Amino acid sequence: MRLYRHIDEVKPSERGSVVALGNFDGFHRGHQVVIGEAGRLARAMGLNLTVVVTEPHPVSFFAPNAPAFRLTPFRERAQLLADFGVDQLLVLPFDKSLASKTAQDFVVDILVDGLDAKHVCVGYDYRFGKGRGGGTDVLGWMGEMEGFGLSVIKPVTVGLEGYAGEIYSSTLVRQALKAGEARKSAALLGHWWSINGRVTQGDQRGRTIGFPTANVELGESLQPRLGVYAVRVHVEGDDSVYTGVANIGNRPTFDKRDVLMEVHLFDFKGDLYGKHLRAELVAFLRPEQKFDGLDSLKAQIARDGRTARIVLAEPENAADRLGHPTLERYLSLFPEPHVCARG
Repeated sequence: MRLYRHIDEVKPSERGSVVALGNFDGFHRGHQVVIGEAGRLARAMGLNLTVVVTEPHPVSFFAPNAPAFRLTPFRERAQLLADFGVDQLLVLPFDKSLASKTAQDFVVDILVDGLDAKHVCVGYDYRFGKGRGGGTDVLGWMGEMEGFGLSVIKPVTVGLEGYAGEIYSSTLVRQALKAGEARKSAALLGHWWSINGRVTQGDQRGRTIGFPTANVELGESLQPRLGVYAVRVHVEGDDSVYTGVANIGNRPTFDKRDVLMEVHLFDFKGDLYGKHLRAELVAFLRPEQKFDGLDSLKAQIARDGRTARIVLAEPENAADRLGHPTLERYLSLFPEPHVCARG
């Protein structure tokens, strides 16, 4: 996947594609339909599939002190899009200039002059431009004027227990994670939700009790329900996939206050400091708790490890059950387009 940080980086030879517009935080099943339909058209037209997003998220720009809410910070979102089969990812810097650009100017500057878009795909509720003044109506009539087609993707509804009939959204995923429903959030996403970050130096207490941990700050990532999770872990520069147990919390036994993810990998030997780590949350095991000493903490970690091994071995939690989605799989599952309007 080719990555562009500015519209001027797109070469003339790389223009003229099918473009999907959106933020795609989480890249949940609804997002996959938008980009999947763009991919269907790109293949039919013999063109590249281009996705346009902004960074930072507009909410972070307008409310910089708001609590962390991102489901997929940039690195994870880019990896998901690359694995899906996106050819080109344009990341527009969301700054004062972009925030003040009218919807009409966005279409002309980005879609027409910058990308020479041949067709555009968006969700039914897509909004853009200054004050969110543009929507599918603006894209429709400007597409007629400027010579690009438009596909508007109709709402995609959920069939899961407790969510039946609701429309897939990042909000639903956040609600599930806040409740500690890791498996349900994965079902909504269509892939395992993960926390990404670089391993930092900690207090190294885990080593003294026989359970060394890799410490990862949550950064921009949403804070899920605090507690202990069974996890599957990918380590930078290592093709192996490790299993383990992770505590997400403020470590009350040691009177800490900052929220951190501490991951203990099963059957791993080596140094993780400074490496990038991606931990997929597979199942919530228990809430975080305060212990009266290291011996009781050590005994509980051992119990958590045994429970996590059992949970991770269950067929529904298999690594390939919910791997990163792909365009090939999307097209095989949905041979008919999911479009409510096309121009």
